[in-house]
Amino acid sequence: MSTAIELDSTFESRLIEDCAEGDALAWRKLHRKYYPVAAAFLRKLGVREGDLEDATQDVFLQMYKYLPRFRRQAELSTWLYRLCITQARHTRRKTRVTEALLSILSIMPTASLLSEPAFSEDLAKQRIAQALATLPEGERAVFVLYEMEGVPGKQIAEIVKCPEATVWRRLHYARRTFREALGLDPETAS
Repeated sequence: MSTAIELDSTFESRLIEDCAEGDALAWRKLHRKYYPVAAAFLRKLGVREGDLEDATQDVFLQMYKYLPRFRRQAELSTWLYRLCITQARHTRRKTRVTEALLSILSIMPTASLLSEPAFSEDLAKQRIAQALATLPEGERAVFVLYEMEGVPGKQIAEIVKCPEATVWRRLHYARRTFREALGLDPETAS
């Protein structure tokens, strides 16, 4: 079993080297492997569907620009998550500025209300996105990485650049806020 992990690690290491040397095929392989991961993580960090493609491409532009200097002190996925967190912050900030300008200029079109069934997958996704939006940025990143991406606490500490104890504290508060935002009793959470 460890041989498969070792082979995957060796394959990824070679892929990084090939990308750093400018191999276009290696870049396509890297993009194909990590694009779904980056897009899903950005979505969970609050990047809207309309901004998702551009935000994901910006993450890969940063990766392309800086991969030759990647020192491999962390896993590539750890670095990718860091790039996504930074890009999500930039994208959300840009969205807030745009919305504020539209509001000030009174150009923003009025939203029409659509009736929806009592429960649907879209409604569930919307409620989860709204609950995630209530979390402060640091807690949101930790919550999404741990609860939705399955990243271990130690790796999250590397990604968000804080002590592991801080990761667990943020996760505790994020879980409580998330449950409250969903209208669930926070006292029953463990």
